[in-house]
Amino acid sequence: MPELPDISAYITALEARILGKTLERVRLGSVFLLRTVEPPLESVSGRPVRELRRIGKRIAIGVDGDLWLVLHLMIAGRLHWKHAGAKLGGRNALAAFDFSSGTLTLTEAGSKRRASLHLFAGEALHAADPGGIEILETDLAGFRAALTQENRTLKRALTDPRLISGVGNAYSDEILHAAQLSPVTLTHKLKPEEWERLFAATRSTLSTWINRLRAEAAKSFPENVTAFRPEFAVHGKFGQPCPRCCEKVQRIRYADNETNYCAKCQTGGRVLADRSLSRLLGSDWPRTLDELEALKRK
Repeated sequence: MPELPDISAYITALEARILGKTLERVRLGSVFLLRTVEPPLESVSGRPVRELRRIGKRIAIGVDGDLWLVLHLMIAGRLHWKHAGAKLGGRNALAAFDFSSGTLTLTEAGSKRRASLHLFAGEALHAADPGGIEILETDLAGFRAALTQENRTLKRALTDPRLISGVGNAYSDEILHAAQLSPVTLTHKLKPEEWERLFAATRSTLSTWINRLRAEAAKSFPENVTAFRPEFAVHGKFGQPCPRCCEKVQRIRYADNETNYCAKCQTGGRVLADRSLSRLLGSDWPRTLDELEALKRK
């Protein structure tokens, strides 16, 4: 799922292409994409774009008359910039936004249709905001207050959009590795120095990637938005060496996601229980890296 740095890159690319340009019409390839009825979608046609905003993991396109198109790409939604009037073809094509400068298309890979488009008028736009704090606009006290509203694991707290804006599965793994903290540590048990490390790692990780992806987007439209980047330390790197200590990256799998971490750097050498395998192995589940390697040799 595109997260804060990826959405920031999209907005950088779109500002150069559509800000001040007229939105001529919106073409839907899937009736299930549009999740609102009022105002009618046709009401945005012929209006110039006045502003672009990021709202969590959403992209908001504001046109004249205080109307806002809000796109949530979810896991597999991606944006593409094409020549004006480009055809909306293929089963993955969900929508085309025709501007006087070109056409923005939305596609979604796979059979599940999770991406969404909402149209809000005026103050109704606030309904699109989950309420999480902006990490680059808060201080340590505000960060700590947000994450300790409930006693959650660090992984869940960082990825809860009601607490932190724009952070998801990929960047939370990178943040926790940079902070050298376990993804399953509870927020109410963090020590003051660990809060300082987590806050610094969150800001530095996101700032680094925002700046990097924005610079790339300033050169060309981001067509390869992915949650698996070669430069990542641990996310998507299961079985590969940790760049800090060279031990193999471990994972916890659940549903459609997985958490990647370094046991040596983040959990004191303890291998965290993977739900599916730990149920299968029971008391034989390896607790340390040495036990894990011994199990692999059997």
